Amino acid sequence: MDWKKLQNGSDIRGVAIEGVEGEEVNLSAETAYIIGKAFVEWLRRRNTGRLSVAVGVDSRISGPMLSDAIIKGICESGADAVRCGLASTPAMFMITIDSKRPCSAGIMITASHLPYNRNGFKFFTPEGGLEKADISEILEIAEGFDPSAVSSFDCSSQHYANSAQTVVGTVSSRNYMKEYSAILVDYIRRGANAEKPLEGMKIVVDAGNGAGGFFATDVLRPLGADISASQFLEPDGMFPNHVPNPENAEAMYSICSAVMRSGANLGIIFDTDVDRSAIVDKQGRPINRNSLIALISDIILREHPGSTIVTDSITSVGLAEFISTRGGIHHRFKRGYKNVINESKRLNSVGQESWIAIETSGHCALRENYYLDDGAFLVAKLLLEAAKLARQGRELGSLITDLRKPLEDKEIRFKITEEDFAAYGREVLEFVKREASSIAGWSLEEPNYEGVRVNCSAPEESGWFLLRLSLHDPVLPLNIESDVNGGVAIIEQRLRALLKPVAGGLE
Repeated sequence: MDWKKLQNGSDIRGVAIEGVEGEEVNLSAETAYIIGKAFVEWLRRRNTGRLSVAVGVDSRISGPMLSDAIIKGICESGADAVRCGLASTPAMFMITIDSKRPCSAGIMITASHLPYNRNGFKFFTPEGGLEKADISEILEIAEGFDPSAVSSFDCSSQHYANSAQTVVGTVSSRNYMKEYSAILVDYIRRGANAEKPLEGMKIVVDAGNGAGGFFATDVLRPLGADISASQFLEPDGMFPNHVPNPENAEAMYSICSAVMRSGANLGIIFDTDVDRSAIVDKQGRPINRNSLIALISDIILREHPGSTIVTDSITSVGLAEFISTRGGIHHRFKRGYKNVINESKRLNSVGQESWIAIETSGHCALRENYYLDDGAFLVAKLLLEAAKLARQGRELGSLITDLRKPLEDKEIRFKITEEDFAAYGREVLEFVKREASSIAGWSLEEPNYEGVRVNCSAPEESGWFLLRLSLHDPVLPLNIESDVNGGVAIIEQRLRALLKPVAGGLE
């Protein structure tokens, strides 16, 4: 088995169950068992005390099987396991810094918005989510285990023992989501100085049959909100209604329609494991991507004037202008939630104040919240602002009315057919970087930290494009925006013509 293929940046991802043609299972119960043992070994290299590891799952149908298996590996390695059941990714970090009963580490079993047959693991310690190098080390440890150790593996066994008959761990259960929900409720109550600050507001929550239903029942309801129009709160790992993804057009159409149909004041949508979110205003207009970044930036910059807002690379020119008019500094960085989080931390370490790292995908980490990538905390902060605005007869959308949006935008994904897709992709990017200035009105955006970003200033274009290499797939995504009718098509046509000498490996 090639353990390295399970690495997906700072996560582990794989195919957990059969059902999709051409996708072979590589994240089995046996694999999870070994990963559990490897994670405990990784922890022991850094912590010599008694270890306890919390394990949570999203709604995927393979979650219970993988949870049983990884807990077996944890316990047979001498650590205690805390079975948390249905949980969110942010909660599995928060349990490691719990003021009363903290765990040494947390594992979230999730594959975000990927199809039902996929699953994976996210790992946390009190210092935060693990980095790419940490995942590589865990998989190297796993690779060193004797395969014969799992030859008679039984994931249904609840009796934990190891070949050396040394000390084994215990298993306990804990409904940490109730505790985590109480933290969010308390945050909003204290900020609003009211017991039920959302009374009189109808709020639609769309959990997409993932793990986010708790936000309606355990956060909004105690705060006085009417949640009667909420939808898809029940966990269902086949995701029968829509993909739980705030970037997905079908998902956003569903929540927007629900808000309009019910006459709600606000809509909230989460991804499967609740580390991403977006909202919808009372007119049924989505506030996601650049609009969501603008909204939270407005709030952050009033709390922390002059702060640097770290975003991913595909944000718009209008967003940069919006942040600048509010006295902030917009720092575009690389795609990938760990990339923007680490860059925000780095800026603070060198004296440049940054209180937020956020991606257009809906990933958002706030300095006040341990730099935790937490879709529920982001929404809690927005709800606190919504409660304050409601007392003035205003709504959240009023904070971003001056955000300039492009007239046209488009994303194209060029598939790379070359075997060494990363090397070929880099060659294409270097070519565009060298040749872009030969096109009249085109100039490179500097500084730029990912791919090639080009400003297109000809009157018939009036826009920009970003060509970059995907973080994990053999793809060159191209994002184009324009402020004039037909501008995107002209930019695309000119770029395709420029690419002809090196386009042999593109589809």
